Amino acid sequence: MLVLLGFAMIAVFMVLIMTKKLTPVLALIIVPTVFGLFAGAGLGIGDMVLDSMKSMTSTAALLMFAIIYFGLMIDVGLFDPLVKFILRKLGNDPAKVVLGTAILAAAVSLDGDGSTTFILTTAAMLPVYLRLKMSPVVLTCVAGLANGTMNILPWGGPTARAATALHLDVNDVFVPMIPSLIAGLVVVFAFSWLLGLQERSRLRATEPEIWGVPDSPEAFDGGTTAGGSGTGRSGSGTPASGTPAVGGFPAGSSVAVLERTETLVDDHDSAMADTALDPNRSTLRPKLIWFNLVLTIAVMVMLVADLVPLPFVFMVGSAIALVVNFPNVKEQGAQLIAHAPSIVAVVSMVMAAAVLTGVLTGTGMVEAMSAWLVQIIPSSMGPFMAVITGVLSIPMTFFMSNDAFYFGVLPVLSETAGHYGISAAEMARASITGQPFHLQSPLVPAILLLVSLAKVDLGDHHKKVLWRTAVISLVMLGVGMLTGAIGIG
Repeated sequence: MLVLLGFAMIAVFMVLIMTKKLTPVLALIIVPTVFGLFAGAGLGIGDMVLDSMKSMTSTAALLMFAIIYFGLMIDVGLFDPLVKFILRKLGNDPAKVVLGTAILAAAVSLDGDGSTTFILTTAAMLPVYLRLKMSPVVLTCVAGLANGTMNILPWGGPTARAATALHLDVNDVFVPMIPSLIAGLVVVFAFSWLLGLQERSRLRATEPEIWGVPDSPEAFDGGTTAGGSGTGRSGSGTPASGTPAVGGFPAGSSVAVLERTETLVDDHDSAMADTALDPNRSTLRPKLIWFNLVLTIAVMVMLVADLVPLPFVFMVGSAIALVVNFPNVKEQGAQLIAHAPSIVAVVSMVMAAAVLTGVLTGTGMVEAMSAWLVQIIPSSMGPFMAVITGVLSIPMTFFMSNDAFYFGVLPVLSETAGHYGISAAEMARASITGQPFHLQSPLVPAILLLVSLAKVDLGDHHKKVLWRTAVISLVMLGVGMLTGAIGIG
C-alpha cells in the first residue's frame, strides 16, 4: 500500500504542476498532506513535516539572502558591462546566445555548487534574454542541463556519496566516467544549439517588427556597424531608392535584421529602456562599481573557501551592499521590498518541499518504494544490475534525496549485483548517470533558485528540460557501457 501511495503521490504532483492545475507551492503542500493521511500518518504528519523543515531552514536563508545580494548587484549596475560585452561577442543570433549560456553554465559549474552556478549564469544572461525578447525558460533549461551533467564531478557531491556508501576511492568512480561526462556535455551543447535555432524561428514569427524575416543565420549578424555598411545576400547595405532602410537592408526586403549589437548596447534611451539594463534606472551606482566588484569577489571567494556557513556569507554581503549603496533607510527598505516577490517565491517553495520530503520519509514510503524496486528485479536480470541501477537512478534520485538513494538504496543494489560478478565500482559509476535528471527535482533548492531568479514557472521548466535530461543520462550510461566503465556480469 505504501508503494502504491508513494508512486501515486508523485504522479499526481507532477501532473498537477505540469498541467498548471496548481502552483508548485500548493501542490507540494496539498498533495503530500492528502496522501500522508491516507498512509495513516494521522496527527503525526505535523511532526514529520517540521522535522524535515528543520533541515531546510539554512537552505532557505541561503537562497533568501543570495537573491537579495545579486538582485542588488543587478540593480546598481555591476553586471551591465558584462552583459554589454556578451552582447558584442555573441551578437544578436539567439542560437549563439543560447549556446553561450550553456558554455557559461558548464564553466561556472566547475566549482561544484549549483546555487552559485545558477546565480551567476542568470545574473549575466537573463538581461540579454529579456533584451532580445528570448524566452527565459530556454535559459533555465540550458543552465539546468549543463549543471546537471557537470554534477558528477568528484567535488559535486553525488560521486563522493556513491564512493563513500560503497567504500571506494572517489577517483576509481569518477575517472572512468570522464568519457561519459564529455559525451553528456556534447549532447548538452547540441540541445542548446537546437533550442537556439527554435528561438530564432519563433522570434521571426512573433517579433517581425524587430527581427524581420531573415532567410539565413548570417542575417542575424548582418546590418550596419559603426563606420561601415551592412552586408547580406544583396552584398550591399544600400537601400533601394525611396525605401527606408532597417539595419542596412531595404524595408520589406527578404533580409531584415535586428539592429547591430552596438546599437543595442549604446542607444541607451531606446534600446535598453524598461529592461534590466535600463541606463536611466534610479538604482544605478556607477561611482561604486569597483567597490561592488571587490565585494562580490570577496563573497565568491568565501563561498569557495567554505570557511563560514554560506547563509551567513550572503547575510553579511547583503547588509554591506545595502548600507554602502543605499545609505538612506527608506531606500534600504524599498530595495528589500523590490526583491520580496522573488524571495517569497523561492523560500515558500523550499518550505513547502519539506511537506513532500517529510511525508515520504516519515510514513516509510521511501523505504517501501526502494525495497519494492529491488524485489521486483528478477534473478535473470542479475547480470544487468549495473545498467538497471543507472536507469533506476533517473527517477529515484528525482523523487528522493541523494543521501536517501546513495546511502539507502545503492548498497542494497550493489550487494545483489556482487553475486553476478559486477563490481561495486561499476555500480557506483552507473548510479551517478541519473544526476542530470536529479538536478531538476523540486527537492533540489538550487533549481528552485534558478526558476525564481528567472521568474519561470517550474512546470514550464520541467516540460522543456525533463526529457532532455533523461536523454543525457541515458547517453552517459550508454557511453559508460561502451567504454567498459559500466559492465554486464
